[in-house]
Formats: sequence, C-alpha cells, structure tokens
Amino acid sequence: MKLRRRQRAASEVYSHSLNDIMFFLLLFFLIASTMATPSVLKLLLPNSKTGIQSVKHPVVISVSADLQFGINDQVVPRDQVEAAVLAAVNGVTDPTALLKVDKAVPWEDVVFLLDIGNKNKIKMVAATNVTKINQ
Repeated sequence: MKLRRRQRAASEVYSHSLNDIMFFLLLFFLIASTMATPSVLKLLLPNSKTGIQSVKHPVVISVSADLQFGINDQVVPRDQVEAAVLAAVNGVTDPTALLKVDKAVPWEDVVFLLDIGNKNKIKMVAATNVTKINQ
C-alpha cells in the first residue's frame, strides 16, 4: 500500500503593490520636506569681501553676583544702565556689547540687559568661561 503525501500549498506574499506604496510615500515625504520652512537660527557669518580687518571695541557690560552693574569698568546703578550703554555706543556704527554676567545672577537681570540691546539695536555677545578638557 502506497500512501501519498498531500502536497502543501506554498504560501506567498505578493509585494508588488507594496513597492508602489513605498514609492509614493517617498515622493510625498520628499515634497513635504522641501515645502516645510523650519525656524532656524539667523547667524551672522563672517565674510571676506574687503580683506580689511576692522577692529571693534565692544562695550563691556558686567554684572556681579551682588547685582552691581558695570559698563566699561564703571559702576552704574540699575536704573541708569540704559543711558550709560547708549552713551558708550554713541556714534559707533554697528554697536556691539559684551555681557559678562556672573552665573549666580537671576535670569530676570540678564533679560533686562538683552532687552536694552534689542530695543536699541545693539548686538549682545555673552562671555563664558573657557574650560580645558584633560586628555
């Protein structure tokens, strides 16, 4: 007696339509990513159109841990900071201020200084401590 084994049906997954779907998804995301305008930082990068190096002397605004404001090594009360900064940048084209703020100073006072710069179109640069990495 010869018993035959039943042949099992081979199962297949038809992926032809999946290729089309993946192609259309790829096109959709490529088009959508070019249409999106991300909010990026606007940086003022240096350029070398003239070749002449301009030496800028920024106004140094410093704030100590006990909230004493100083402009170019002169102690100024808080209510007179804006007037002293405007007097220091008077007549300077493209004024720049260097902020030296102690890390114990509250953010409220830092924002106060940044607001003065923003209102009077003065570029503000924050000075930080340089730490060396031991190798």
